[in-house]
Amino acid sequence: MKAIKITVNGRTHEAGIDSRRTLLDFIRDTLNLTGTKKGCDHGQCGACTVIVNGRRINSCLSLALSHDGDEVTTVEGLAEGDELHPLQRAFIDHDAFQCGFCTPGQLCSAAALLGEFREGLPSAVSGSHTPFVEEIRERMSGNLCRCGAYNHIVDAIAAVAGEKR
Repeated sequence: MKAIKITVNGRTHEAGIDSRRTLLDFIRDTLNLTGTKKGCDHGQCGACTVIVNGRRINSCLSLALSHDGDEVTTVEGLAEGDELHPLQRAFIDHDAFQCGFCTPGQLCSAAALLGEFREGLPSAVSGSHTPFVEEIRERMSGNLCRCGAYNHIVDAIAAVAGEKR
């Protein structure tokens, strides 16, 4: 067992964990934050996406020990009390989910995407003539939706990103 100190959704946790434990399993099983989903467990679907120090990662591919001292935000940490995050409200308003399994990862990825826009970080398709929607699609390409709600997801993100841009 190794000691870890990690801040999740603004709350600091100290725990002894097995060095082989993933961040996803630590979040779900130790902290009982079950919003983050275990989809493929191979980093291919994005259901486990969380935000670590402002950047999105697939928590199923990352060992919890490597995040000692880090700040992690899960889907549970996006809202401010009873006040939904603008993306959560937009997902509802734009009908951006069906079964909801991918939604936590989609929301965390989209929240990090807004940060990328604010920081002016380029993507693989960034350019002066790149349509805004194509930029969002490329940045969200690591998050799969089994139900195919992609157009609604992009519309929801565009609505919030357009306000923040």
